[in-house]
Amino acid sequence: MDSPRLIIGVMLMALLTGGATVSAQVVAQDAARTFTISPGDRFTEKSGEALYNASCAGCHMPDGSGAQGAGHYPALADNPALEAAPYVIVNVLHGRKGMPSFGDAMDDDQVAAVVNYTRTHFGNRFAESVTPGQVGSLR
Repeated sequence: MDSPRLIIGVMLMALLTGGATVSAQVVAQDAARTFTISPGDRFTEKSGEALYNASCAGCHMPDGSGAQGAGHYPALADNPALEAAPYVIVNVLHGRKGMPSFGDAMDDDQVAAVVNYTRTHFGNRFAESVTPGQVGSLR
């Protein structure tokens, strides 16, 4: 996706989620800072936190609180459904309802990193770490 289309998409999301007071310049700066796709349409971020901010926070919110508006984006904070690691992995890989799939944009290490981050932040304390091998087996 080229930069003008990305900026327009981020601005549209801001309008739909009630953030219409955000200036276009701030949205453009934030989009450039948090969303990095390589030429092969793959995320370049490696850490779970960076991947969450680039791929999840726009809908599920930076604090994992979820959102309601043009759609329903469930809260990830204090969410007991995240205890089932395969459930989270499959959702990231293949999407669910209105959530897009990220399996083609992230490798197994990246999916494991973002799943582990989500399962250990926002009030979630699920100690069992997901491995890239588990991700690969669910692709």
